[in-house]
Amino acid sequence: MINSARLHSDLSRLGRETNMLLATIETLSAEELAAPSLCEGWSRADVIAHLASNGRSLVKLIDWATTGDEQQLYASPEARAEEIAALAALPRAELVEKVRTAAEFFAEQSERLTGELAVEEVDLHGKVIPATSIVALRIAEVVVHHHDLDTAWTIEEADPDSQLNAVEAAVRTMRAKDAPGMTLVTEEGDEWVIGDGALHVKSDREGLIEWLARGQARYIEADGPLPVLPAW
Repeated sequence: MINSARLHSDLSRLGRETNMLLATIETLSAEELAAPSLCEGWSRADVIAHLASNGRSLVKLIDWATTGDEQQLYASPEARAEEIAALAALPRAELVEKVRTAAEFFAEQSERLTGELAVEEVDLHGKVIPATSIVALRIAEVVVHHHDLDTAWTIEEADPDSQLNAVEAAVRTMRAKDAPGMTLVTEEGDEWVIGDGALHVKSDREGLIEWLARGQARYIEADGPLPVLPAW
């Protein structure tokens, strides 16, 4: 189980990040929602629709952790894409409400993680996630995709622990997708080794998130050429 104090601290932080996300979304007109995001091929509405879908689908990981019954977030990649497209096509007010209610549902269901856990780990598209890190995973989704909306808000405004959650989620993806060997070091004192750790890469947490998640290397220092990374 997750220590109750830790869970409530994580959920409080998730609540703050979600409230900032919702505040940003509320400022966007229908025309602005249709504009491109930093996620290649996705509009801002697509990103917001993904967050609405993700908030509910991640509850399946909570079900898996608490019951031991393996769950798939979506029936297929096609089903996921269809759900996101349908949500993105909703009128602005309805889409905003979908994000809000999905966030509330996830937070409510997360309380179950303070009980006995049936498994220690769950699997997300080939990435092994500690059951105790499901809330942290949702925090990572919220802050990275808030940044993807390409508004005045940037990842620098996220809580430092939320930035850490985001880097950890990105590292998990790099390992699952056999990214080239790297040792990642942050100015905040974090370190992760991927593969053989051959290439030494340094930045602050925000810089690593931008590079690992979106390929933006403007704040990256390395002792060799930067590789092309697998998509997050």
